[in-house]
Amino acid sequence: MLFNSIPFVFFFIVVTVLYFMLPHRYRWVLLLAASCFFYMFFKPVYILILAFTIVIDYYAGILLEDEPDKVKKKKYLVMSLIANIGVLAVFKYYNFLNGNVSELAQMMGFTNHMPFLRIALPIGLSFHTFQAMSYTIEVYRGNHKAERHFGIYSLYVMFYPQLVAGPIERPQNMLHQFHEEKFFNYNNAVTGLRLMMWGMFKKVVIADRLAVVTDPVFDHPGMHSSLNILVAAVFFSIEIYCDFSGYSDIAIGSARIMGFKLMNNFSQPYNAKSISEFWRRWHISLSTWFKDYLYIPLGGNRVSRNRRNFNLFLVFLVSGFWHGANWTYIVWGAIHGFYMVFADVTAPVRNKLRAITGIAKAKLLDSVVQRVLTFSLVTIAWVFFRANTMHDALYILGRLPDAFREAVQIITRKIPMVKFPIADARMEVCLLVIVLLEVVHAVQKKRSINTLIQNQPRIVRWSVYYAIVFIIVLFGIFHDRQFIYFQF
Repeated sequence: MLFNSIPFVFFFIVVTVLYFMLPHRYRWVLLLAASCFFYMFFKPVYILILAFTIVIDYYAGILLEDEPDKVKKKKYLVMSLIANIGVLAVFKYYNFLNGNVSELAQMMGFTNHMPFLRIALPIGLSFHTFQAMSYTIEVYRGNHKAERHFGIYSLYVMFYPQLVAGPIERPQNMLHQFHEEKFFNYNNAVTGLRLMMWGMFKKVVIADRLAVVTDPVFDHPGMHSSLNILVAAVFFSIEIYCDFSGYSDIAIGSARIMGFKLMNNFSQPYNAKSISEFWRRWHISLSTWFKDYLYIPLGGNRVSRNRRNFNLFLVFLVSGFWHGANWTYIVWGAIHGFYMVFADVTAPVRNKLRAITGIAKAKLLDSVVQRVLTFSLVTIAWVFFRANTMHDALYILGRLPDAFREAVQIITRKIPMVKFPIADARMEVCLLVIVLLEVVHAVQKKRSINTLIQNQPRIVRWSVYYAIVFIIVLFGIFHDRQFIYFQF
């Protein structure tokens, strides 16, 4: 069930109203049943996959807590992790790995007889797998008690607002909330609805409108001008942010209305002045997951500089593979790993250059240059993330330098203005909603939008609500377009 669909509107209203009508002891049953229905709306049979891993991890958690022997505890943890990663490997990576083995075997004159599986990737498999793994790891480390209530543990994995695309929660944040009795809170309801409305705006007005421009270019790059390709690359950077952060806003907002607090997943990532800062602001739940469960166990910052940089690169390589079974995602992760290592290695030289040129003293200029450079580097990496094949990605990157020459020729009227593949997404509307997004971000740097709106007179508040709803209805693209991160 998509957040940007009519069925979800009715689903959300019915579930939320029933939640507050029911006594506390029955609410987990309602939420679990609703979450199962929500997930089965996509493909019912895949609920069995979640049931399989839930049963294994539930009992693994109890065994991990009750077992005093450290060797046996580690075995239980490994068994749980193998079960989770095994499911992920079969459904997400088997055909990819098998295909690469087949190509390698063919190059060497052999034939790979391993069959390909005709299975579709379950929605959000990587997300709830990582959330389940965080539970058993935290219990193993002694940071959290095993959950003895099977229904509550199942709800921890399946809670519908963040089931298919996060945020990837930790047991310390979520499990206790399912045991606590929640009461209707007007402030939670208002702030939650505001967040859902803003998330819907980002999804259907910005992300889906920009997709009308980006999809034709990325799907058939050879049919478009260099300037079209550059615009599509920049637009996709904004599209994927609005699509994913829009989902997170709706998830956090819908949970908040019922009294649940999910972690913040985005913090204006394109205001970052470096790639490392970008990753502290982008998909925060995943970044911290890899930090806590992969980077730190590999040694973190306690090892030598060379080893630390190797670990950083490896983490980003794994992150790319987590996103998708395609070389484009792996290269995307490797590019960000390279960015991080390169930034660390060249930091002394870059600091000297900034001091010599005097740009460090011009704080505003320095800040603008760093932000533009970071956004440009991130956009280059996004090309691999969005491109259908490695060939397309390299072709697009090869065409980007020509875009600037083409722009100059248009300005000097040496060639006519190029036509953008805008279809039903008018370019002026695209630019207008992007400007509006940046205005909101600029305001949020100084104070929360929620606080700002809350402090206004009632007529101003409701005027803002009506204006946003009007813009959503008038300019939104309503094609029941799936969220980008559902495929992961």
